[in-house]
Amino acid sequence: MKDFVPKRGLRNGHVMTVYCWGKRRAFPTLPAPTARHFDVEPGARVLAHCHWQDARDRSPALIALHGLEGSSSAHYMRGLAAKAYARGFNVILLNQRNCGGTEALSEGLYHSGLTADAAHVIAEIGSQGIDRVVMAGYSLGGNLSLKLAGDYGEAPAPSLKGVCAISPVMELAECVQALERRQNFVYQWNFVRLLKARMRRKAAMYPDRFPIERLDRVRTVREFDEYFTAPHFSFEGASDYYFRASAMRVIDRIRIPALIITSEDDPFVPSGRFRDPHVRANPHLNVIVTKHGGHCGFAAEPNGHDDGYWAETQIVDFAERVTK
Repeated sequence: MKDFVPKRGLRNGHVMTVYCWGKRRAFPTLPAPTARHFDVEPGARVLAHCHWQDARDRSPALIALHGLEGSSSAHYMRGLAAKAYARGFNVILLNQRNCGGTEALSEGLYHSGLTADAAHVIAEIGSQGIDRVVMAGYSLGGNLSLKLAGDYGEAPAPSLKGVCAISPVMELAECVQALERRQNFVYQWNFVRLLKARMRRKAAMYPDRFPIERLDRVRTVREFDEYFTAPHFSFEGASDYYFRASAMRVIDRIRIPALIITSEDDPFVPSGRFRDPHVRANPHLNVIVTKHGGHCGFAAEPNGHDDGYWAETQIVDFAERVTK
């Protein structure tokens, strides 16, 4: 793997993060996706935007998972899709429950450790002949990818050949604590703004289902999880939710190839956890901690055949290796 060299002017983690969040990107070679719904459990349907190869059942699949309050239209999801599709992969850009404008499709909410939906998608496409799958997730989606592999333990789905995690929030409590630092106010404000707006849309569709009157008290992600996420999923509180939903609880149980990429200058994913003995001792994990990269950024200088989004290329290279 080539070392990551950031694009000029992006050696600051905050600058890299904001640049990659706001930079407009175009994907002229990526065909329009096909919408597909997966009924993951009674009362819960998720939407995926799929890019299918002509020989669908003879091509491997890459399932991509977005971050908190993201969607299948996030630039990193589409950028990954463009690269993977060009190399012969079916690509499934999976929305979490209620994300991507799908509040009406599911009665409940989603959370950072809800791996059952991704497992259902793997099983369903497997029943239709796609027997080589790689799952890649960003931030919250990265935690989900790693936790899914750990939940499988010694008996992974036969078709799941590997997982990737970019800037994964795999110890949720530490990441939420970092998010509460003064210098991370803008990130916290943006997440809370999106969470509250979605909850209001959700409550309008499912009246009297959620304690919407509590929204005015919510100023942080932790408060949102305390009032909404944790009680909805029967956690004892936000702290219990963060502990039980974190991939770190099962990281030592992963038995398939896993690629983890994070950076030292990520504003709210502390890098120390990636050197934990439970992580380093697992031979199935390939952990790359770069000096620069921000949160889900990793923008390098483009060249003649690559737009410079380094992590996306590493995912596709990894996916090719494990699906041969």
